[in-house]
Amino acid sequence: MLDVVILGIIQGIAEFLPISSSAHLIIFRELFNIGSNIGNNVELSFDLALHFGTLLAIIIYFFKELWQILINGLFNSKKEDGKLFWYLILATIPAGIVGVLFEDVVDSFFRKQLWLIALALIIMGVIIYLVDKYSKTTKNMQEIKWYQALLIGCAQVFALIPGFSRSGTTITASRALGINRNDSAKFSFYLSIPVVAGATLFSLIKDNTFTIISENLMVFGIGILISFLVGLLCISFLLKYLKKHDFKVFMIYRIILGFTVLFMLFNL
Repeated sequence: MLDVVILGIIQGIAEFLPISSSAHLIIFRELFNIGSNIGNNVELSFDLALHFGTLLAIIIYFFKELWQILINGLFNSKKEDGKLFWYLILATIPAGIVGVLFEDVVDSFFRKQLWLIALALIIMGVIIYLVDKYSKTTKNMQEIKWYQALLIGCAQVFALIPGFSRSGTTITASRALGINRNDSAKFSFYLSIPVVAGATLFSLIKDNTFTIISENLMVFGIGILISFLVGLLCISFLLKYLKKHDFKVFMIYRIILGFTVLFMLFNL
């Protein structure tokens, strides 16, 4: 149960910071044996449950904004918030299609290659920092066009490989398009809602998912609760942090973690 709490904390922190929550869950499980006693048949469903906890954190934290986006999207799509609703749907399509088509490859290969995850952490860390540093801020989230939303969605496809980071790829793409840091983070948060919700529903329709949940209610419940609470704190932290700081600290952290993983792999 202590491992479940630790993994919930890791998910709550890493989901919103551009450091890849999936990579952290895999690394802590495989290299540090935290959560390694969670069976392989439960592992992926449990990770999705932790993502569901952070999904709830986004919905609660941004409830008023999300409600306005939803209402205008359904009944007044000419408004900026209404357009944003449909842009979020559009941006979800690329990762949704690739995720469904290549689910087995992602689960059986990419999630097992720690060296690849380490390289993704390092490479994407440098990209995030450089793109942010040399990108000019020219617009806010409400000013993006439909094709720009689609480009951000295409960038999100890379996040199917643990280590690239869903928030990292979407924030980087947003910054490259001239969106300010704060709104880049917000758009990334909003975009995670249909992605995580879709992945959760897709997992639930599998034959054995309800059985796994019913047999591990305490594990899933505590994991969701912890990731939810920590997620709320991290959303608030990141939005405040980005008002005055860049992504340098995240680049440094990702590089250190990536090389640490590589060192451990080749010295065990």
